[in-house]
Amino acid sequence: MGSAALEILGLVLCLVGWGGLILACGLPMWQVTAFLDHNIVTAQTTWKGLWMSCVVQSTGHMQCKVYDSVLALSTEVQAARALTVSAVLLAFVALFVTLAGAQCTTCVAPGPAKARVALTGGVLYLLCGLLALVPLCWFANIVVREFYDPSVPVSQKYELGAALYIGWAATALLLVGGCLLCCGAWVCTGRPDLSFPVKYSAPRRPTATGDYDKKNYV
Repeated sequence: MGSAALEILGLVLCLVGWGGLILACGLPMWQVTAFLDHNIVTAQTTWKGLWMSCVVQSTGHMQCKVYDSVLALSTEVQAARALTVSAVLLAFVALFVTLAGAQCTTCVAPGPAKARVALTGGVLYLLCGLLALVPLCWFANIVVREFYDPSVPVSQKYELGAALYIGWAATALLLVGGCLLCCGAWVCTGRPDLSFPVKYSAPRRPTATGDYDKKNYV
């Protein structure tokens, strides 16, 4: 039952991380305007994401524009799009593989093969977390490098947006959840006796006196 608990906990963490990764992919706050002057009152704030850019006025009005051309985007944005979407799709595949190999399902017969399927699901979640970590760190490195570059105008300097922090948190959940799934599956490898206990009792049969036999068979 301990390995089953690890699998359930790992799957829950991976699902939460998957949702956070989807949220980080869709949010336009990968880069936010950096305010380096001494003016407290700012007219507008600029957000830049993978799919659109937004301008938030000081009055609270926000206007967003989806990128018109994919080829006109920078290399890091195109790569971040491809890697993030690939990580989301890989997590979707890993969900079905994990459910097929989980001890609480009957898609695969209990035994070493079932444990190997669950182990494969955990490895896929680990790959998903590593795949999502690449564009997040790459994007953050570019933002930090341009922030400290004196040749970049102050008006074009940006800071790390909230989407990056959400993505890092989601990646951490995917990695931890994948490790728990692998640990739970590794315990069951070669141990076909480790599964959810199911008890069976033989039906009671009438005795010669007409009473039912009270012995239980487990």
